Amino acid sequence: MSKSGFVSIVGRPNSGKSTLLNRLVGEKVSIVTDKPQTTRHVVRGIVTRPEGQITFLDTPGIHKPIYRMNERMMKSVRDAMSDVDLILLIVDASAAFGRGEAFTLDLLKPVATKKFLLLNKIDRVQKKNLLPIMEQYSKAVNFEEIIPISALKGENLDTLIGLLFKHLSEGPMFYPADQISDQQERSIAAELIREKVILFTEEEMPYSTAVVIDNFEEGEKLDRISASIFVERESQKPIVIGKGGQKLKEIGTEARKELETFLGRKVFLELQVRVKKGWRDDEQVLRTLGLGE
Repeated sequence: MSKSGFVSIVGRPNSGKSTLLNRLVGEKVSIVTDKPQTTRHVVRGIVTRPEGQITFLDTPGIHKPIYRMNERMMKSVRDAMSDVDLILLIVDASAAFGRGEAFTLDLLKPVATKKFLLLNKIDRVQKKNLLPIMEQYSKAVNFEEIIPISALKGENLDTLIGLLFKHLSEGPMFYPADQISDQQERSIAAELIREKVILFTEEEMPYSTAVVIDNFEEGEKLDRISASIFVERESQKPIVIGKGGQKLKEIGTEARKELETFLGRKVFLELQVRVKKGWRDDEQVLRTLGLGE
């Protein structure tokens, strides 16, 4: 009988969780930017091998919450650690240990689930500097395995998969062998658009935007998608729209291209920018985004 199990990927913002998930799955199922708190939902990615099937849960970056939205994000992290077979703590080995890392270890300590430590971005670190990091983390939490990896370059990921199957139990496959994610197309479309908003607005407003799909009409050859980009203040609206609407056009063009690749069909994409003050504390908006109670 083949093996199967659920594995949560947890870590600080920008530690490489989404990059790791996409690399393991072999396709983009979780959006990636260099901005903290890009991931807001738990995203499932499915890896099926001859040995069995692993369902990975990519979680929001561990941080101290300020808004109601962030509280929901952290609740999803705790939930994702409570009912899985294994937890992968991914650490940016090139970054200094700080209060955020200590906060993360405190969050993990009481959790009884088996844990792996992944030292990511080893392509940026001298090997002699990895040992002190391993020792520091091992003193705080008991890890079954410690694996240096590069999620971006795919280094040591086959070793990781092999060790995961070694620690998982025999069980049935929960998804068809050719399925790579359980996300609905609407959810992925909203996230791909949000990724482009973050990339094109750069440092100006990474946290203050949300994307809601207003309409999604599937056709045989053409999908029609309309979406609203929410910002918190009137002054942020022109940042997203740009001079003469140029920025919004660029966001739409890049999002449409990626959506067409993902959906395998032509896409007509219509975007509008709306102001919703305090949406990160607004229960109705959070429910629409799948972050409500």
